[in-house]
Amino acid sequence: MFANTPTPPYYAVIFTSTLTSKTEGYEDMANLMIDLASQQDGFLGVEGAREEVGITVSYWKDLASIKEWKSNTEHQVAQKFGKEKWYDHFITRIAKVEREYSK
Repeated sequence: MFANTPTPPYYAVIFTSTLTSKTEGYEDMANLMIDLASQQDGFLGVEGAREEVGITVSYWKDLASIKEWKSNTEHQVAQKFGKEKWYDHFITRIAKVEREYSK
């Protein structure tokens, strides 16, 4: 499903990852993080796909909202589990969306 984003500009946090073989609890935590993020001020939506490489893109109204989400206590717990247990490799990118096109 596509996120219902506002007219640009806004920001995208692009999280790309590969998982380890130890994924117990991962799906529940990922769903919890989406629920929590959706309650954060400035959250605009999320899109994601997981196959060999997982990609999650969350949309935010500004950089301050992204910083607030990164410092959320429960999100920090999930980050710690991800680094120690679930992710073989990951990269986070933050981009400003200046234009969008759709069909």
